[in-house]
Amino acid sequence: MTTAQAAQAAQAAQAAPAAQVPGLRRGVRLVHDPVRDRAALLYPEGVLLLNDTAAAVLRHCDGRRDTALITAGLAAEYDGVDDGQVRELLADLAERRLLTLDGSGAPALPYPATGLPGAAVRAPAPFGLIAELTYRCPLQCTYCANPVELAHYRDELDTDQWLRVLDQARGLGVLQVHLTGGEPLLRRDLARIVAHAHDLGLYTNLVTSGLPLDEPRAAALAGAGLDHVQLSLQDADLRRADAVAGLAAHERKLAAAALLTGAGLPLTVNAVLHRGNLARLGALADLAVALGADRVELAHTQFYGWAWQNRAHLAPSEAQVRQAELDVAAARERHGGRIEIVHVAADHHGGAVKPCMDGWGRRQLVVAPTGDVLPCLAAAQLPGPALPNAVTDGLAAIWHDSPLFNRYRGTDWMPEPCRGCALREVDHGGCRCQAFQFTGDAGATDPACRLSPDHHLVTGPVPATTPAPVPRRTR
Repeated sequence: MTTAQAAQAAQAAQAAPAAQVPGLRRGVRLVHDPVRDRAALLYPEGVLLLNDTAAAVLRHCDGRRDTALITAGLAAEYDGVDDGQVRELLADLAERRLLTLDGSGAPALPYPATGLPGAAVRAPAPFGLIAELTYRCPLQCTYCANPVELAHYRDELDTDQWLRVLDQARGLGVLQVHLTGGEPLLRRDLARIVAHAHDLGLYTNLVTSGLPLDEPRAAALAGAGLDHVQLSLQDADLRRADAVAGLAAHERKLAAAALLTGAGLPLTVNAVLHRGNLARLGALADLAVALGADRVELAHTQFYGWAWQNRAHLAPSEAQVRQAELDVAAARERHGGRIEIVHVAADHHGGAVKPCMDGWGRRQLVVAPTGDVLPCLAAAQLPGPALPNAVTDGLAAIWHDSPLFNRYRGTDWMPEPCRGCALREVDHGGCRCQAFQFTGDAGATDPACRLSPDHHLVTGPVPATTPAPVPRRTR
């Protein structure tokens, strides 16, 4: 080969696209769901149902074969396989951060999500269960969304009761359980709960402060089959973080992050954004990268519970919200694809409403520490009949037939301008609890919407009810 030919070959090699070797990203699991008779991808905060074609493609993704070999394997089984369509599907799943294409991913081996015997599942079937195992917590964060009257929740479900709740949830169609609180690590039976959920085929996501964690506990949770951990940070600055937490917690949280990644657990760092820490949003993203997290979730305060009581001290200005958007974009540019940066934007200054819980009684349900069952985390404050309970009433009857879950399900309940809005099937009318807090009417148009006659209530000055933020306390 001449020097010129060698140079041409080198140029051609550089110009040729690198072979793509698809595999599942850390924290993503492929399951077959017998309840819906569909394959599904489960990931830290969501479920993606797959059609038969997508499921067939994924079953060939073993983390070793490139797309050409995958297409060849599919062509041996099916007629009319199109290489371009296969690549397009894999690129879409990689864009959603469900696959990697660089050979670092895991084989997409389907894990059976066990179905339980019983009656046929009725639609709609929920995808997610938020299991609030306890409201006990060592932290005193002023933005906590837990109920203010915590004394009402001291009579917690015992281990066997929670295991039966999980059985009921799986039979109802749930694929993913978020174990949260309070601080779920204060439950000594947490590993047993995780193991039972794993045996049912449920994807488990632990939401924790990390403070009660030690190395044996992290290993036990990983061994029980825990899929993912979401660790909270209050700030990137130690002094400010500890001030919000109400104790010296920041360095213990950083140590917890090391224990979790050391145990091989996928990690999301979660930071609740408010007036006091928005200026360090970029630093929080940088810290998550330094901790080896797979994701960082930068979520503006949701004003329920203690956060509602402290809204005057937490609510950011519109200028801060706009700057936060720029800072998120800069962090994504700075870190590229090394970490997924999720920004849950503030809705009070956007003029549009969030699709709270993906719609009332549509995709998720909440079980409180006492067994009370709710369509969303803050619905206990709404006026109406006594709350249904998983122990006495059963999840299936509650989900399908209770007045609470049918109260704002669908669109028939909506007033104008929601009823005639083209977005009613997208935002599902916004948040009923937010509407109630601002207007006293849970059926009103969410005031975060620019079309609401009450929109001025969320954009105007926030009246201060206390001279200083009130720390969350277990009473």
